[in-house]
Amino acid sequence: MRIGELAERAGTTTRALRYYESRGLLPARRAVNGYRTYDEDDLRLLQQIRTLQDFGFDLEETRPFVDCLRAGHPAGDSCPASLAVYRAKLGELDTLIDQLQSVRAQVGAQLARAELEARAAIPGGPEPRCELTYGREDE
Repeated sequence: MRIGELAERAGTTTRALRYYESRGLLPARRAVNGYRTYDEDDLRLLQQIRTLQDFGFDLEETRPFVDCLRAGHPAGDSCPASLAVYRAKLGELDTLIDQLQSVRAQVGAQLARAELEARAAIPGGPEPRCELTYGREDE
């Protein structure tokens, strides 16, 4: 198939395919007329790349999966290098989840404090001062 058909079937653009080719992730085969040619294996490579990118893998992290498919494995994630990338990505995700849980706890504590202050406000009393402007002399 030609580049336009492959792009359409893979749900991407011809520009992206040329970029993948320049990075060595997609083979650069040419027909006698000079047109790029692709086959079903190339479509599988692209599907693997796009799935991994949807999961948050950067383009270079997809290389071991592509290499695994090119080596003849039916799944691009059954090779040791692919498994190592999976493990590293899980570690990154665990770190990010920990950071987000910490931020969530801080925001929750701020909300609880703010709700307590709001309930404690005396009707008709002075207007509460915003923490962001508290202590500024020019206001």
